[in-house]
Amino acid sequence: MNAIMPHEVIESKIYLIRGCKVMLDKELAKLYGVPTKRLNEQVRRNMRRFPHDFMFQLTRAEVESLRSQFATLNEPIDKKGVMDSKRGKHQKYPPYVFTEQGVAMLSSILNSERAVQVNIIIMRTFVKLREILLTHKELAQKLTELENKIEKHDGEIQAIFEAIRQLMAPPPEKPKPRIGFRP
Repeated sequence: MNAIMPHEVIESKIYLIRGCKVMLDKELAKLYGVPTKRLNEQVRRNMRRFPHDFMFQLTRAEVESLRSQFATLNEPIDKKGVMDSKRGKHQKYPPYVFTEQGVAMLSSILNSERAVQVNIIIMRTFVKLREILLTHKELAQKLTELENKIEKHDGEIQAIFEAIRQLMAPPPEKPKPRIGFRP
């Protein structure tokens, strides 16, 4: 299954919304091989398994932001935040998104073999992303430490240059004694 669906494909379907890494319901449904309507139906039947930190519905502004950033959603939205269904092929309501815990919970309500395999790959992808972020944080911390050392050394080098300039400067002239009679 991993050869069919590489981590990169799943990584491209993970978005950062409200400070959480999430996946859209329609993209999850496509990965699981079920219609989005059926996936959401199963979720609604098991709502107690999906608290707000596992799943939430996007606002109109978030949908617009996704559309403008990634050209992911082509569904038009009316002023109330409801998706226009004039042609019948678009979602009527803004999509749901699932956090990592929500995706894990989906495996308990979707019992197909494909759902289990896809879920394993998605969980591994989330773990991989977490490891990458941790590595980036460590790298950023090391860069900050290096910058601080360089700034410290810059100050020390500046002091050395100042001392060299003082040594290179001609010594101040001593006042010459006056020659002649003094009244």
